[in-house]
Amino acid sequence: MKETDFARYLTQFLSVHLPGQLGSKRNTQLSYRDSFSLFLKYCRAQEKLLPEKLMISQVDRDLILRFLQWLEEDRNCKATTRNQRLAAIHSFCSFLMVEAPQYMEQCQKIMTIPMKKADMPPLMYLPLDSIKGLLEQPDRSTIQGKRDAVLLSLLYDTGARVQELVDLKVCDINLNETVTIVLTGKGGKSRIVPAMRPTGELIRQYIEGAGLSSPAYSRKPLFTNRSNKPLTRAGVTYILKKYAEQAQAHGIKDISGEITPHWLRHSKAMHLLQSGVNLVYIRDLLGHSDISTTEIYARADEKMKRKALMEAYNSPSTEELPVWKKDSDLLGWLKSL
Repeated sequence: MKETDFARYLTQFLSVHLPGQLGSKRNTQLSYRDSFSLFLKYCRAQEKLLPEKLMISQVDRDLILRFLQWLEEDRNCKATTRNQRLAAIHSFCSFLMVEAPQYMEQCQKIMTIPMKKADMPPLMYLPLDSIKGLLEQPDRSTIQGKRDAVLLSLLYDTGARVQELVDLKVCDINLNETVTIVLTGKGGKSRIVPAMRPTGELIRQYIEGAGLSSPAYSRKPLFTNRSNKPLTRAGVTYILKKYAEQAQAHGIKDISGEITPHWLRHSKAMHLLQSGVNLVYIRDLLGHSDISTTEIYARADEKMKRKALMEAYNSPSTEELPVWKKDSDLLGWLKSL
């Protein structure tokens, strides 16, 4: 079968450019792969364009717009999903403009397709008492319980993303007087996060108890499952939900069955903000590239304070106001101005 230019450049983009030149994380690579897989399925089913015969000259702005419309109307995808698929296409166009400049104008037209504004999901976080109740749930007398206690404590204390947590290796933990953790986030950017003293002591006990203190285990994943394989994101979510249900059963308030690992990250940020920590430090802890991302916590905190203030007393504006239209003296004065 004759190779098409679309097949050649897409293969190079997914297998060489993303992992080698951009250093994209595995999840990003898989997301982009799935986006193009879906696009090719659309081309075959809706446009009668066979994937093995598709040429770059056929992939124009109108085709991409029809694909995005199909995602929303036929597959009922939300704006966030639609934007993820479009981001993959934009990235491919950026790559193509350098590798095949003859398609630059075509790519530029595709890149003018804007992202759709998506409703921001509510910022979900837990009060400090609920976090404390959640972290007390694992049975620390067992090996699995110790692992889960460290996992939940690190998830909250460092404000780590769940992928950053499962990627942790033993060598990323520095057991100095102040225990620090090296987290590698989006774009392969690393940051050093200090652990609070109780969390640091818990980590020491876990590493020593699990026999991970030897240099021979420095590249071993910090968290593994019962099969001794690296813990997955789904595994972390399962563990969190299990202890959330346990906490609910023990009467711990504000914990929902919808809890996700990101709730703990949001909780850490909100608690730091409410303690008076500067947004710049919170940004660095969370690994945000722009402080505007961190400002969502300030806005959420302001909204919470405003709600509490409004509930504290009745505003005079809620009382029945006089019907000023019946005030002839006032109306006369206004007309004289």
